[in-house]
Amino acid sequence: MKKIKYEIKKIISNIMNIKIEKINEKTNLFEELKVDSLDMIEITMAIEEKFEIEIPDSDLENLYTIDLIVQYLQKNK
Repeated sequence: MKKIKYEIKKIISNIMNIKIEKINEKTNLFEELKVDSLDMIEITMAIEEKFEIEIPDSDLENLYTIDLIVQYLQKNK
């Protein structure tokens, strides 16, 4: 699970151009990192490619922390 969290942090760090150390499991992507809808689409596409999963658009608004994304991946893999 630590590897999954790290990979998600790395994706977000690269897309948002911020240091990975500024992201933790509880960081709110929308409020704290100012992720907008286009950023979220890019993040989602990268996560889908990395973890070979398809995430419906309707689920995106509920995936606003690393923990929630990891839980989603574990539940839907």
